Parts: sequence; structure tokens; C-alpha cells
Amino acid sequence: MDRSTPLPLPAAPPAPAPMNLFERYLTVWVVLCIVAGVLLGQWLPGPFQAIGRMEVARVNLPVGALIWVMIIPMLLKVDFGALHQVRAHWRGIGVTLFVNWAVKPFSMALLGWLFIRHVFAPWLPAAQIDSYIAGLILLAAAPCTAMVFVWSRLTNGHPLFTLSQVALNDTIMVFAFAPIVALLLGLSSITVPWDTLLTSVLLYIVIPVVLAQALRRLLLARGPAAFEAALARIGPWSIAALLATLVLLFAFQGQAILQQPMVIALLAVPILIQVFFNSALAYWLNRRLGESHSVACPSALIGASNFFELAVAAAISLFGFESGAALATVVGVLIEVPVMLLVVRVVNRSRGWYERGLANA
Repeated sequence: MDRSTPLPLPAAPPAPAPMNLFERYLTVWVVLCIVAGVLLGQWLPGPFQAIGRMEVARVNLPVGALIWVMIIPMLLKVDFGALHQVRAHWRGIGVTLFVNWAVKPFSMALLGWLFIRHVFAPWLPAAQIDSYIAGLILLAAAPCTAMVFVWSRLTNGHPLFTLSQVALNDTIMVFAFAPIVALLLGLSSITVPWDTLLTSVLLYIVIPVVLAQALRRLLLARGPAAFEAALARIGPWSIAALLATLVLLFAFQGQAILQQPMVIALLAVPILIQVFFNSALAYWLNRRLGESHSVACPSALIGASNFFELAVAAAISLFGFESGAALATVVGVLIEVPVMLLVVRVVNRSRGWYERGLANA
């Protein structure tokens, strides 16, 4: 080519699709649910206690139904047929798996032990210390499923890589969630019956995955446009079910929160440290291994965020509505959106630094 001929400019990356109303203001909705739940629990204790007694084999039936409505729309977006694509970006997938399964749950257990059992112990109710740590472990042992698509979209992340890493993580979660949770709870001297833990995995991972994939096949058989339209209609149900669950949860937690209002802030500290540590570690490892920025972003973001719907469900099932574990998982919901938007901003603004490192490698 003649040196005087200008090279064509690369095509501008597509603008990320905006977050919808529920996604963008999730923190606001959660705060409103906290207020509503606390007030309703104080004004109408009878109806909420009746709901709390609606259990079969330690599974609260109203909450179980809400959890399914919460989780299944999220799992509809996961295409397990994308698993064969992991070979194309094996380094990024390796980083994702390392951070999500070898670092994240164990680092959270360490942070919980350090902050909840020691640093913050004088300001926390002693009877709930173990339960708070259990909730933090449940939160960290459930890698993000649906919201990572949103975070990836906001960073122009590689869509096929994002899809394949989510599909692989969900497959691993079916088999690894219970053993990792049991191991870390055991190391933290917290006893959870295996049958209860396995029941939670069956109810809140295995059955929803099977139902979601069957429904996905039926919807795709009608064509991609019909599938996308169905997702748009069903999507808000997930957030609505989450918010309804939070109202119930805080109706039971209200008295404890009024007595110890600083608990939520103290529980947020190890969660925040974990988010920033894991996202930075994954981002740096991808850069060191020579992966593109469009792969590093979703790899870092899935390591920072959580499948909080599953964590909330498992905490309620294992420890109950009024437990510190349930409260700890809800703190994860409360801070998820603003913190993840901050991580998105950091990886977007650091793209030049990231790509200079690739050029010098």
C-alpha cells in the first residue's frame, strides 16, 4: 500500500445500551423496601408472622415462589450452548474461574473473620456474628449471572465471551456451590446440615436452571424477536419479586435494625473490599496474560458482582428470615448497583493504561 494512502479508521464501538429503570435505580428501590418492610413489620406484625410460619421442610412457601420468579428470568438469558466458545479466550476464562472459585469465596471468608469476628465485633450483636459471616460467604460463593450482561454492555465487553463465561460459571455453580459453602462454613465453625444445603441447591439452582432452559427452548422456537420480546416482558418480574422478598425480609429484621442501625454499614465494609480486590485482580491478570480490554472488562466485572438472588434465597432457607445471614446478603443487594457502576467507570477510564500495557508486553 502507498504510504501516502491514509489507513482506514477503526469502526467506533457501538454505544452501550442504557440500563432500564429498575436496574439503574435498584439501590433506591432497595432503600424504599427497607423502610417499607421495617414500618410494616412494626405496624402489622401478625400477618408477617403468619407468612413466616408457612413452611414445609424449612422452606418458606411464599418466599420460595418469589425466589423462582426472581431467578428464572435471569437464567433465561444464559445459553449453555455457548460453552464451546470458551476455547477462543481461554486465558480470560481461566482468570474468571480462578477469581470466582479459588479467590472470591475464600477471600470473603477471611474478610468476614477479620472484620465481623474481630474488628467490628464490639458493635455487633454477639449472637449473630456467625450468621453474618455465613451470609457473606453465601454471597461470595454465588458468581453473578444476569447483571453481568448489563455491566459488560456498559464497558463494550465482548458479548460472546460474556455469554460463555456466565454459562460456564452457572454450570460449575450447580456442582461447586454446596461443597464450597459447606467447607467455608465448617472452617468458620458454622454448622449447616448437608441435607438443608443440598435442598437449597436443588430448589434454587438445579430446578430453576432446568425450567429456565426448557422455557428458553420454547421461546426461541418462536424466533429471536419473540424471545427478546418475552425477555422484555418477563424481566421486570424478577426485580419485582426481589423487592417483595426484601419487604418481607425487613419486616422480620426491623426490630434488630432499629436497635443496631450501624449493622448495615459495618457489613458493607468487607463486601466493598472484596468487590474492589477481586475486580482489580481479574483486570490486572487479564492484562498480564495479554487478553483484550473487551475480554478483561466482563472478566473483572463477573468477579466483582454476585448472584445475590441466589444468596438471599439460600440464606433465608438455611438460617431463616430473622437471621444475620439473610441481612448480610441483602446488604450485598443494597450496594451492588452503585459500586458496580463505579467499577465500570474505572475500567472504562483506564482503557488507555490497559492497552499500553498490551503494546509493551
